[in-house]
Amino acid sequence: MRDLAWLVELADTEHVTDTAATLGVSQPTLSRALARTEHELGARLFERVPHGLVTTPDGELVVDAAREILGRYHQLVRDLAGRRDPDRGVVRLAFLDSMATSLVPRILRGFHELAPLVRVELVQEPGHDIIRDLHRGTAELAVTSTRPDGDFAWVPLQEERLVVIVGPSHRLRGRKQVALAELADDELVTTPVGFGHRTLVDSLLADAGVAPPVSFESADLVTIEGLVAAGLGLAIVPEAQAGLSDTLSLRILHARARRTIGLTWRTDRPLAPPAVRLRDHVVAEAPYATAR
Repeated sequence: MRDLAWLVELADTEHVTDTAATLGVSQPTLSRALARTEHELGARLFERVPHGLVTTPDGELVVDAAREILGRYHQLVRDLAGRRDPDRGVVRLAFLDSMATSLVPRILRGFHELAPLVRVELVQEPGHDIIRDLHRGTAELAVTSTRPDGDFAWVPLQEERLVVIVGPSHRLRGRKQVALAELADDELVTTPVGFGHRTLVDSLLADAGVAPPVSFESADLVTIEGLVAAGLGLAIVPEAQAGLSDTLSLRILHARARRTIGLTWRTDRPLAPPAVRLRDHVVAEAPYATAR
């Protein structure tokens, strides 16, 4: 970028000595930069004449391109500075689908009141995709139900009770609570293998010594609740997801029938100022009460 800027200045001034004085560098330093550029491009950019320099046809092409490149570069620098402005920048937040109508809107409402000009770019996806995006840097902060391994911070935000939901015609519809061991012969509607929620559900069922057959899998807890309401099995979901259709919820007789929602971010690289501002706001407001 520096050499291109010097090249443009040379074309405008048409004199090596005057250009070197304007740039505050020695004439040999400027001449070496010009020679280096001409060597890299394989073209002679200026001809020496008695009064100074004249730009060659190839030089005119290069100088025009250099002006465009420098303009785009300076715009990039301004754009990056804007994105990192704690008052007007951009922060990328990833979150679980099940947080879309509950915790995340509450977080964003409070932050928007605090920093109305900061733009929060939202990504709604499964937990394993969230971790991938944190590693890639396409998300800076994330709301998820598992603490990532490795160089990640983790601040618990909310604890949710897990319940069993059944359809209105299910054999357990009149019950208020249930032991997981009673579910051995029922079909289970749940998330696919690899999802954090599936890992939690499988762990709870394994503790109870049962492994109900899976009838349907969906990445969306709202879809799971709808499938259960249609009589296609039962499910273990956060309490806030129960009753959205016609499902009935039963308290689980298990001490670990809960999930913790937390905020996480990488600790092996610094966060941009807008992300720091959102993180600090969320952490200061924690813990958040559950919807029910």
